[in-house]
Amino acid sequence: MLEYLFIAFIAIFCIQFIYYIFIFGAFAFSKTKQIATNFSKPVSVLICAKNEAKNLKRHLPFFINQAYPNFELVLINDCSRDKTLEILEAFQNQYPTKIKIVDVKENEQFWGSKKYALTLGIKAASHEYLLFSDADCKPVSEHWITEMTQHFSEKTIILGYGAYSKVKKSFLNKLIRFETLFTAIQYFSYSKIGKPYMGVGRNLAYTKSLFFSVNGFADHIKIKSGDDDLFINQVATKTNITNCFSSNSFTESKPKTSFKNWILQKRRHVSTASHYKTIHKFLLGLFFISQLLFWIFSIVLIAFLFNWIVVAALIFTRFLIQNLVIGFSAKKLNENDLVVLAPLLEIFLIFVQLFIFIKNTISKPHHW
Repeated sequence: MLEYLFIAFIAIFCIQFIYYIFIFGAFAFSKTKQIATNFSKPVSVLICAKNEAKNLKRHLPFFINQAYPNFELVLINDCSRDKTLEILEAFQNQYPTKIKIVDVKENEQFWGSKKYALTLGIKAASHEYLLFSDADCKPVSEHWITEMTQHFSEKTIILGYGAYSKVKKSFLNKLIRFETLFTAIQYFSYSKIGKPYMGVGRNLAYTKSLFFSVNGFADHIKIKSGDDDLFINQVATKTNITNCFSSNSFTESKPKTSFKNWILQKRRHVSTASHYKTIHKFLLGLFFISQLLFWIFSIVLIAFLFNWIVVAALIFTRFLIQNLVIGFSAKKLNENDLVVLAPLLEIFLIFVQLFIFIKNTISKPHHW
């Protein structure tokens, strides 16, 4: 029995090796591409807000004060019950030429649908080039629009990085940021190898004509989540997409401060994965299963001291490869402090993801 387990362990190690070197390595070891042209066409920045009065008051100045010469802010109030609309109108009074408000009313057919609200915002946008973020985010630099939109000179979809702010002495914060980092490694890597599958709405850009060429969110309008990842999964190809990960292109959000709230957030995010293309579901599923089985088989084989020297050597080799890939990626995305804890955070995250998968199988989350 242990012999077969050992053979399976070697096969799983090989699968992990392929993922880390040939898929994730495509991003980790890539060089930043310099864009030769200066893109300066007008841009519409869209922010959808639902009961986000406090965040808008804090974060809108970071969007308004962007150094880009020609942009508008399309601020979408998605049926908020707090003072969101009042805050938006106050900012519009200060910057009437820069801000456009889309006030979305409740609609029985699209009740609670962020996609409906975003569609109205995109229709109202004056410009072809669209850049998206969320009300709980802020750009880390006044050059955010410039950095993200430079890639429009070559592509119609641009994937950016949406970081979470650092909290000292918080394991939950490190876990959230590690999950965000590893998700970014995956979507940047798959984009790099010509198999793009998702982006994050906190930092994402695409053209208006691309959106309407596929009838927007029509194919998945009834699914609550997925205005970012399902749309990119639908429209992205190896030729129309690129990554932007220069340090001035990041956005930053405040992370959840309790495990319960974070798990609820992740349940919503993960719920869209079942609607991905088959090839993406296979690749993502195979990686997760190989991760889980690698650690389970490692523990069993070491516990029984079965070929323990070989097993230990393979564990150590995987650790080195993982450390290199995550290390180079973390340097690109300014998450260096997570590298030393990567093995521990990975194991913890595997079981969190397993719990979320089981929970979502039993009952689906309902709110965006």
